[in-house]
Formats: sequence, C-alpha cells, structure tokens
Amino acid sequence: MTRNREIHLASRPQGWPTEDTFRLVETEVPTPGPGQIVVRNQYMSVDPYMRGRMNDVKSYVPPFALDAPLDGAAIGAVVASEAADIAVGTTVLHGLGWREYTLLDATAARPVDPNIAPVSAYLSVLGMTGLTAYAGLLEVAAMKPGETVFVSAAAGAVGSLVGQIAKLKGAGRVIGSAGSPAKVERLRALGFDAAFDYHDGIRESLRAAAPDGIDVYFDNVGGDHLEAAISAMNLHGRAAICGMISQYNATEAPAAPRNLALVIGKRLTLRGFLVNDHNDMRAAFVRDVAGWLRDGTLSYDETIVDGIENAPAAFLGLLRGDNLGKMLVRV
Repeated sequence: MTRNREIHLASRPQGWPTEDTFRLVETEVPTPGPGQIVVRNQYMSVDPYMRGRMNDVKSYVPPFALDAPLDGAAIGAVVASEAADIAVGTTVLHGLGWREYTLLDATAARPVDPNIAPVSAYLSVLGMTGLTAYAGLLEVAAMKPGETVFVSAAAGAVGSLVGQIAKLKGAGRVIGSAGSPAKVERLRALGFDAAFDYHDGIRESLRAAAPDGIDVYFDNVGGDHLEAAISAMNLHGRAAICGMISQYNATEAPAAPRNLALVIGKRLTLRGFLVNDHNDMRAAFVRDVAGWLRDGTLSYDETIVDGIENAPAAFLGLLRGDNLGKMLVRV
C-alpha cells in the first residue's frame, strides 16, 4: 500500500468535542531514514487525557497541534526498517497512534512479544492503563491490607483494574461507582464487594455501601464523586487523583467539592499523580499482573471500535462512558 490515513485535529472544541473537531486526511505512506522504522498500526488507544490536549493551554503535556495528526499509545508491526536493532515483522509499542502507518525513530519504539498476550493487552492491562491502576493504588494511595477502598468510574479501563488489584492485595472492602446497571453488575462479577449506579445518588449510595467510611479513594471523576469521598473518608484517608473526567468538557467552574475544609480535621491526603512518574514500579507491576493473568485471578475488558475513520467516534463514546474497560480502535 502507498496510501496512509490519519486523524487530524481540525478545530479546538469549546465544551464537548464533535465529529467536526476531527478530520480524516489521506497521505503517503512514509519512508524510513537511518535509524527509523515504519509501523503498520494494529490498535490505538483513546484516553480521557486527550481531551485536555485539544485545548491550547499549558499543561504537563503539549497540546495537540491544529491541522496535524493527533498522537497517543499504539501498537503494530514494523513494515520497513532502517534500524539495526528492530527487524521488519517486530511488534512494537509506541506513542504515535491516530494513523494507519507511522514513521518514528527506533529508539521511540518498545518491542513486545505478541505470543505472551494479545497485542491489545499491551495498551490496557499490561500497559499504561495497568501501571496507572497499580501505582496509583499501591504507591500514591499507599493502600494497606484490610482497608476500605472506593473507586469511581470503576467499570472503566483503570478503575476496573484498581478494584481487582485492591482485592488481590488484601483490601477489606472494595466499592465501585459506575454509570449503568449493566456496569454495576460487571463490577460485582469482577469481585467488588459493593457497586452502585451514581445516577442513584453518589453520597447516599456511598454511605450505604461503606457505613464505616473509606480509607482510600481512587478518583477518576472529580466533582461530586470527590466531594462524596471526602465526606466518607476516615481519619488519615488518602485519595489518589488520577483523572477528573466529569470536568473535561465543562465550560464553567465545577460546584464541587464544597467540603474541602474536612481535609484539615480528618488529616486527609489528596495527591495527584502521573503514571510516568512511577516507571520504577514497572518490574513489580509486570511480575504481579502477569502472574494474575496466568492464574486467572485478574480479568480485563476491552471495547473495540474498528477502523481509523471511526477513531473520533470511539473517543467521543469514551467521554460519554459507552465503553466497558479499555476503549481501543482496531486500525
């Protein structure tokens, strides 16, 4: 093939993105130079943090450029190589998704073994998603055996793993919130001790699920969820702030949390984190997760959308909560 399709950012959204935020562009398949490879992407990831990169504001990662391809985690097979270390046919993980073919320096790609697990798993349970759950729970929130853990967006890619890892590491009680009865049932099947649909009332539902309070909160949502968690936290409770998806498309300042004064008397710790700050945990993460996958004690869900042209729809679906587990695009 000589043609390549990629998704460009056509405009910066105000509030919710739409299909018009994106543009499908056809280009030439690139040719590698010295030390470079060309990868035919098989799967790409869409993630909530990408919404922030659509805004032209200073953040921990540069914004997407207008009229240029978006980027993000992807995995695929090398189809052309001018690098001594990576042969044609090698499966590699890299950061230039949102396109069918990508050109990159070989040093920016990480070879993986497609025989160990399905390649898509390297974008979910064995990738950044899994490490986010593992490091956020065990290092950032410093969960201890016997503690009560609350996870928001618990049927999502990160949250579903947090709950299971908490149980595997000895949590006394694990509670999850989700956005539909079907997702609540899935959480119970994954071993959560209690789960509720946040549409039924977050504070009331959490109080019923954790009458003795919570010790750890893994936050993927922010807003009303964070406010409810602060109210429910026990003395010296800890919150790992991973994401605040409830606010990513907001055009006005959020009303909650309105109870931050409780942080003082309860001596709470609310700590934001980025997964790349915890790469020192990767070896322990891979060891534990690989073992749990082998013995069947850890499960993971994937929602897969086919076709690069449908990547924008997959991303918008992610923001609406249409996914169960990790949202991926099969390129």
